[in-house]
Amino acid sequence: MHTLFCHLGLLDYRAAYDLQTTLVDRRRRGELDRDLFLVTEHPAVFTLGRRGGREHLLVSEEFLTAEGIELVPIERGGDITFHGPGQLVLYPIIDLRRARLSAGAFVSGLEELMLRLANDWGVPASRDARNRGIWSGGKKLGSVGIAIRHGISFHGLALNVNPSLQPFSWINPCGLAGVEMTSIARESGREVSVRQVMARLPLHLATVFEREFEEIDQADLRLFLAPLPHK
Repeated sequence: MHTLFCHLGLLDYRAAYDLQTTLVDRRRRGELDRDLFLVTEHPAVFTLGRRGGREHLLVSEEFLTAEGIELVPIERGGDITFHGPGQLVLYPIIDLRRARLSAGAFVSGLEELMLRLANDWGVPASRDARNRGIWSGGKKLGSVGIAIRHGISFHGLALNVNPSLQPFSWINPCGLAGVEMTSIARESGREVSVRQVMARLPLHLATVFEREFEEIDQADLRLFLAPLPHK
């Protein structure tokens, strides 16, 4: 049975969170009979992981309000981070037990996925002991933060393709002081879009996670969210 893959376009962070939790619950109950990868971009938002991170916010919350940027506490792993347009965000809804994947192996797979996408654009990147994710030239290029509920994963990865990097200067990204963020566009010196990078995503997903994928659109996805008939 193929794993599903759906591109959501630009989606509000809270709406994406609600969608994930609904899908996790359906996957747990067997109403969603296969794993599903969601890919999206978000309007500008800061999120706080389980380790918190308000102390790593370098501007006031009033400043963020004036900028129209929300600050959202969330249960994923990690500290404070930024999401915005130009960043490829992937949310895998995976039954890790059935897949026989440990949390550590799963996170390593997400890192490998980002390494391969960066390499497609000639960007040398690697892991770094300072923090999970990927790095290029000492700068953070992609982040990983997952949550697991009843053995089902959600949240995932965020890879900087061509976002505005300025909001990252308003925080200590991932709780690391003095860390600079970068992007595929900056490191490659080329114009590159999320859509271009996403075009390579299914190929690398199939290789890294050893699966076959079936792409569905948002109309198909709504079928998985429709109320089930009473038996």
